[in-house]
Amino acid sequence: MKPTLELLKEITELDGPSGYEAPVGRYVADILADTGEITRDNLGSVICRKPGAADEPRIMIAGHMDEIGFMVKLVTKEGFVKFAPLGGWWSQVLLAQRVRILTSKGVVTGVVGSKPPHLLRDNKRGEVVDMHDMFIDVGATDKAQAEEQFGILPGDPIVPDSPFARMNDDQMLLAKAWDDRAGVAMFIETLWQLAEGGHPNTVYGVGTVQEEVGLRGAQTAADAVQPHVALVAETAIAGDMPGIEDHESPVKMGQGPVIYVLDGSMIPNLRLRDLAIATCREAELPYQTTVLERGGTDGGRIHVYARGVPSLVIGVPTRHIHSHAAIMHLRDYEQCVQLMVALCRKLDAAAVATLTAE
Repeated sequence: MKPTLELLKEITELDGPSGYEAPVGRYVADILADTGEITRDNLGSVICRKPGAADEPRIMIAGHMDEIGFMVKLVTKEGFVKFAPLGGWWSQVLLAQRVRILTSKGVVTGVVGSKPPHLLRDNKRGEVVDMHDMFIDVGATDKAQAEEQFGILPGDPIVPDSPFARMNDDQMLLAKAWDDRAGVAMFIETLWQLAEGGHPNTVYGVGTVQEEVGLRGAQTAADAVQPHVALVAETAIAGDMPGIEDHESPVKMGQGPVIYVLDGSMIPNLRLRDLAIATCREAELPYQTTVLERGGTDGGRIHVYARGVPSLVIGVPTRHIHSHAAIMHLRDYEQCVQLMVALCRKLDAAAVATLTAE
């Protein structure tokens, strides 16, 4: 077991955009090697089986290992890198940001650029630059240097250059990839705590792949686990910042775990939702609810596996997701882990049977 802050720093600083999650998968497998049996599906999702007092029910806690990133599309004759997004990027957050291109010869640092405003006509200066008009400047003199000396080739992954940091309020943690390394750390710590106190079921901590490009790993991992219940460990969009109204997102930093009552891919099992709320009240844990009308989670694939899986998404309030650096509150994260542990200890065979009973 590692201290929470050490775990969070290490896991968020790993590079793992969609389709390139192997370093994160190795980390998860290594850190949980003494906690349970480690297997993988054929897409690369990592599964840790933590036996409890009974083989069933099987409780799946999923957190996706991938972060949004980019892929090298081509290198221009002048040595600039054109790129394709891996996941949902907003063009306005990209310009002038440092990135790291992961090549077979090592890491190449670059900066996202575009035609400078000094050379734009007045009517174009106020327009948002389209991502496809941007490029990455790696300081190469030409295509040959970029490809042959630096080793940059089409298909190489690209990630934000954004290290972990504690802010002036040291409960506020700034880093890339909270979406969804926070969720991965959450199931790791949940398994560790369950190992100390026991549980009436078998729990599977699953680091899924390719969530940001279509929830793909969730589908194959669900087939590997065949869960009776799924808890999805995620982030949740914090609305306590300028320009966001409560009806858009009432979620606030430092106010506890977020229980999703809807996301764009899933309506949760209502009895599981209510069990989570009751658990928070019994444990005197603060909690919040959210409705995410656009966007989905791994629950979108897991809950329709086979004949259906009662599923629920629990998120850590987070600002600025899908950008180079996001912020989460340490206490919110710790309370999410506390809720996950408490739910796992309640989900025995009798409790799970009530989730789908008439």
